[in-house]
Amino acid sequence: MADNVNMYQEVARTVQRDRSRVAIEKQDGTTYTYGDVDSQSARYANYLLGSGLTRGDRVAVQVEKSVQSLFLYLACLRAGLVYLPLNTAYRSSELDYFLRDAEPGLVVVRPENESAMTEVSRASIGVPVITLDSDSGGHLVEQAAAADSRFDTVDATSDDLAVIIYTSGTTGRPKGAMVTHGNLVSNVRALIDIWQFSNTDVLLHALPIFHVHGLFVANHCALTAGARLLWHERFDPAAVIRDLQRATVFMGVPTYYVRMLRDNSLTRDRCANMRLFISGSAPLLAETHRAFEDRTGHRILERYGMSEAGMIASNPCNGERRAGTVGVALPGIEVRAVDDTEQPLPASETGAIQVKGANVFGGYWRMADKTRQEFTEDGWFRTGDIGVFDGGGYLSIVGRAKDMIITGGYNVYPKEIELLLDELPEVAESAVVGVAHPDFGEAVTAVVVAQPNTVIDEVRTITTLKTQLAGYKVPKRIYQIDELPRNAMGKVQKNKLRERFE
Repeated sequence: MADNVNMYQEVARTVQRDRSRVAIEKQDGTTYTYGDVDSQSARYANYLLGSGLTRGDRVAVQVEKSVQSLFLYLACLRAGLVYLPLNTAYRSSELDYFLRDAEPGLVVVRPENESAMTEVSRASIGVPVITLDSDSGGHLVEQAAAADSRFDTVDATSDDLAVIIYTSGTTGRPKGAMVTHGNLVSNVRALIDIWQFSNTDVLLHALPIFHVHGLFVANHCALTAGARLLWHERFDPAAVIRDLQRATVFMGVPTYYVRMLRDNSLTRDRCANMRLFISGSAPLLAETHRAFEDRTGHRILERYGMSEAGMIASNPCNGERRAGTVGVALPGIEVRAVDDTEQPLPASETGAIQVKGANVFGGYWRMADKTRQEFTEDGWFRTGDIGVFDGGGYLSIVGRAKDMIITGGYNVYPKEIELLLDELPEVAESAVVGVAHPDFGEAVTAVVVAQPNTVIDEVRTITTLKTQLAGYKVPKRIYQIDELPRNAMGKVQKNKLRERFE
């Protein structure tokens, strides 16, 4: 009999070692042991299967972050069900698409959204809707409380589907990335090794859990290592800074670090117990990297990942962490940059990033043609990112292929211009996009956020850039706005900027 590759088995080994060990601590002091994790996820698993769901059925979940929602996720893994997390910001028209596309057997929502979701369900596929709230209430908790607290985790192979994560639909309708148990297991083992997680760690968890970063990376690393999760249901800079004294690891998106730096209570003393700060989901400005090190004495570890491949590369835990790079490929993962003919490029040459390994997803849900398009004949996944390796094997991401600007026949990578703009003392942050132009095809266009109480001089800024860039790379226009549009994970939504300034 082959080994059971069910992702929950990684957690079960911790449970078997010490059921009384604290796994989760909430801000109000409530704690849950590893025994609680096991028994509560067992109750949910028994309830779900008892309600008529069968192996492979999808469970769509749109709820606020809570410990109970974590138990529900683990229960789906244990029961062989497919977990389908949905951003809490999605509205009815978007939810209608997800329900029709994924055809879940059950939908779990916040109590206040029950009637709206029921309407969406009736209009689409007519599946049951049940509630779960952030205060450990709702019909699901009530129903599961009566279920058996023992459950034999189902056997899973590395190819068995565990989660469907819908990726952004900025270039078309959202695609459901099919993440397998093998993907999850291979990735968490690599991360625990490279980030040196152990049962002495306390991970301050302030990320949402409808996304790879908070759902997989944070939860899996902590629970598999036997560490403690210091559970924050939302990111609040002051609350996070207060709790750093009780933590050893923090994972955040760049926006978190920027907001923490605005708080004067972030000091070296507050961070004295910390061993690791990790950033991902969006590019971290080198300026933020330097400012955080100056304030705290810690160099943020930046890594690179995506829904379709989990974590791909990381700066080292011990060793040089190079600002502006996402480090080197994780153990067991191959990463390369290729040219337009998909031939590998040497260091220092910019190209399309491709990845291969056990971490790479099983394809897009019900999109066989799209899946074939995104893989090479020899099995490399085309990430859609553009990057360059330095001589030491460190990877820098310079942008998305779809964000590359073609102006007058020349390729322009926005990141190169953004880095120069961000170095200007009057600029807080920037984004560069291409907008339609009658002569050039696309015109390089910069959108900037100024430092407080500052107005950007467009003509002077363009003149400065002309001394640093080839003429075709210099923005034709520079617009100042109050704030760059971002998604829930802090990524700049360049499609919105293109639409606004077209």
